[in-house]
Amino acid sequence: MPDIGLQSYMLVAAALFSLGLGVVVARKNAIALLCGLELILNGAALNFVALNRYTGPVDRMDGQMFAIFVIILAAAEAAIALAILLNLYQMTNSVNVDEADTLKN
Repeated sequence: MPDIGLQSYMLVAAALFSLGLGVVVARKNAIALLCGLELILNGAALNFVALNRYTGPVDRMDGQMFAIFVIILAAAEAAIALAILLNLYQMTNSVNVDEADTLKN
């Protein structure tokens, strides 16, 4: 079975990052924005792991550690953002980010 090269991983990571960026730019729904942000972070984590595997020493785990840090950061971000979204939905009955300025008061 042939080994998958670095280019394949980089292509998938770039696709994840681009798709996430497109969602963040195009959508007004806050839940869709969170999903797009998760795609961006997963693309970055895949880059860390792939680059560590193919360019670094075999016994180093730096890429995996960065990927785990990114996953933990994404989980914390999702928890905080969902709490804010619940508050926004209770106040406006919508999760549209254009109506988020009502939380200022």
